[in-house]
Amino acid sequence: MGIAADRDVGEAVCAALRAQVRRVGLSIGDEPVWQAATVDMTRDPYSQESSLVATWRGGARFGTATFFPDGRVFAEYQVLLPHPRRDGQFVEAVQVWGMPDALCGDAVLVALPE
Repeated sequence: MGIAADRDVGEAVCAALRAQVRRVGLSIGDEPVWQAATVDMTRDPYSQESSLVATWRGGARFGTATFFPDGRVFAEYQVLLPHPRRDGQFVEAVQVWGMPDALCGDAVLVALPE
């Protein structure tokens, strides 16, 4: 699995996560940073396929990126900020998914308690 050494793919995932944060009108600076991730192999208990999982922890936010054997990626990174345009909404995280050269994404919104 060549993805382990592919810094460009990891940085593209980080850039896509930051772009999703900007899309909702917020900023989390230069987070996440690919070089700050720890990387481990995991085995899916059902399919028995191995995937590479990058994890960001230890700072103000937590996130993961899973690189599947077929080349797909799913990543999620915490934002933890109020939505700038939707009263009563909180941006919990952003997610990106798909092939590294065509990542889609969205924000995970949570209603603030009243």
